[in-house]
Amino acid sequence: MNTKKILWICLAILGLGILITVLIFSTEPEAKQEGASIETAILVDVVPVKKGTFKPTIVATGTVQAVEDINLSPLVSGQVVRRAAAFTPGGFVKKNQVLLQIDPSDYRNTLALRQSELMQIQTTLHTEMGRQQIAEQDLELIAGDSLFGDNPLSEEERQLVLRQPQLNAVKANISAAESSVNQARLNLDRTTIRAPFDAHILSQNVTQGSLVTQGDDLGRLVGTDFYWIMATVPVGKLKWLSFPNEADEQGALVRIENSSAWSKGAFREGYLDKQIGALDGQTRLARVLVKVRDPLATTSELKGQPKLMIGTFVEVSIQADPIENVVKLSRDYVRSNETVWVMKADKLEIRKVEIVLTDDTHAYISDGLKDNEHVVITDLSTVSEGIALRTAKEGQ
Repeated sequence: MNTKKILWICLAILGLGILITVLIFSTEPEAKQEGASIETAILVDVVPVKKGTFKPTIVATGTVQAVEDINLSPLVSGQVVRRAAAFTPGGFVKKNQVLLQIDPSDYRNTLALRQSELMQIQTTLHTEMGRQQIAEQDLELIAGDSLFGDNPLSEEERQLVLRQPQLNAVKANISAAESSVNQARLNLDRTTIRAPFDAHILSQNVTQGSLVTQGDDLGRLVGTDFYWIMATVPVGKLKWLSFPNEADEQGALVRIENSSAWSKGAFREGYLDKQIGALDGQTRLARVLVKVRDPLATTSELKGQPKLMIGTFVEVSIQADPIENVVKLSRDYVRSNETVWVMKADKLEIRKVEIVLTDDTHAYISDGLKDNEHVVITDLSTVSEGIALRTAKEGQ
């Protein structure tokens, strides 16, 4: 095949390709605009709000402490000859119950000796009183002698004649002897060691046969009538808490729970007792004392109730004073910078509110919300003032 013929075949193929391409593009369908896009309102959930009077609950943590907590010590020395069976760790004792008996023999002998000395000095007093009577008789004879006149002696000489200094010395000795007898009797009484109050025994360091001296640590006792719970709360919340002004008054009610040690739903009740006038050195929070009656549930009234243990951490829920004319709103619905999302006229309003107090679950709002306004409780990914909103009820 010659070159000229090949060239014509190539041109024919190229022309056919161009023709097919033009035909394809000329017959392609065109996109047409059907209508304008529709803007859809965001579906949200809302809750209505209403102002009223509410009692917040301040939740805090605290440590259990004993109100009465002593290390028992003897005031006299000697050998322990008897120990009460109740004086053991974990035991309970009543006020004035005998715990230990120190050998009283030496102290009985000392008391008898001091009493004997007192009797001797009292005998001396009787003798001196007799001598004084004789001196008075002699003075009357002297005063009756006309040679000496009406006032034969000065007052100082008269006291000497009547043996007043000797009488005063004997009386002073009697007073000292009586004090010695009282001290010996007191020491004898101190050989019997009693419980100073209704107590729970935490430790016992001596037993029968032990030699003890004044100031030794015999054991640790804590009172069972009341325990304290030392709790910390923010300083700004103190003004909403009620403390007793008198000894027979009760402060705000407190609910005590220990989720790690007590069964679910178990709790004890106490009352605010005192506010400590210094902040916690580490947390800078205010410290308050909660008083709990019968913490070890020893009475029939509280039988079966959970027992408090000294040193444990517990949760306390303190009933605060009522707050009037506020909206109670879940803290989850308060947005950043103390704002609330309000649905008004199917539009979103970002409302700045004034929060009086917040507790563990709610915020109490005094300004920024009105009765029957609807607060948006749905979390939105896009938030801007005035966006359209709708509720499920409106969409039905």
